[in-house]
Amino acid sequence: MTIRIAIVGLGKIANDQHIPAILASDAFEFVAGASHEGSYPGIAMFRDVDELLAADVRVDAVAMCQPPQVRVDAAAKAIRAGKHVLLEKPPGATLAEVEALVQLAKGAGTTLFAAWHSRFAPGVHDARAWLAERRIDSARIVWKEDVRRWHPGQQWIWEPGGLGVFDPGINALSIATAILPNHFYLASGTLEVPANRAAPIAAELNMVGMNGEPVHAVFDWRQQGPQTWDIVVETDDGTLSLTHGGAQLVIDGTAREVGPEREYSDLYAHFAHLIAQGLSDVDRTPLRLVADAFMRCRQVQVDAFED
Repeated sequence: MTIRIAIVGLGKIANDQHIPAILASDAFEFVAGASHEGSYPGIAMFRDVDELLAADVRVDAVAMCQPPQVRVDAAAKAIRAGKHVLLEKPPGATLAEVEALVQLAKGAGTTLFAAWHSRFAPGVHDARAWLAERRIDSARIVWKEDVRRWHPGQQWIWEPGGLGVFDPGINALSIATAILPNHFYLASGTLEVPANRAAPIAAELNMVGMNGEPVHAVFDWRQQGPQTWDIVVETDDGTLSLTHGGAQLVIDGTAREVGPEREYSDLYAHFAHLIAQGLSDVDRTPLRLVADAFMRCRQVQVDAFED
């Protein structure tokens, strides 16, 4: 049976990724949207999730694509109404509110999916399989991009709960926690916070694996020119490089064939599978590392930043 899905928050990520993936899927039918701004032709549109849920439109699932600071209330209403819910990353502004949604979905018997889209990048599966059989000696993460290119005018990302540079950085952490076979934790770090902002524009994290192996990450939102989304892992049996956000895999200098980019298509295929099986998938590990960074890292003020 086709899953009739609505999207809450018809912003950039919904239009660039979610809607094309849904329209290309045999499992879903895009039937409605709720958004203060934005629209899409041919579907029922509402101002908010309350109007959506009260309308005479059959909806089986809802994809939550609004900013994380306002997501929990809308997601809770959808779950209480018996809808399956997909949470765009990060799944919430805090760990506690995500846990609340987990408990609500469990009680309602609905599917809840924290959609870490970068884990569906084409090189991630093979990277995880190769690393599973080797000893990890160290890992380096470099995630640098231009905030003006990717988040033009989006002021919510600079507010508490918006995560700042961790909005892209959490993508790197979602990949690292998927491919590295051992748990790792934050030991120390530095967050650079612009004088006129509430969230960091850059971060350096010193993390440690269970066998003492260093996992070092650098995130920066001030990079111009070519963008950098790389993870390099040194092992007892060679070096693995997962670059371009997980799209390219190189092992000891030899490129591996990983197939085309299908992040959101595969993400929605997984969501459909979860719904069919009556399961949920709400890994909080990447968000926990970000929360630890705000608790554990030293914060330093840097120059004011203007869009």
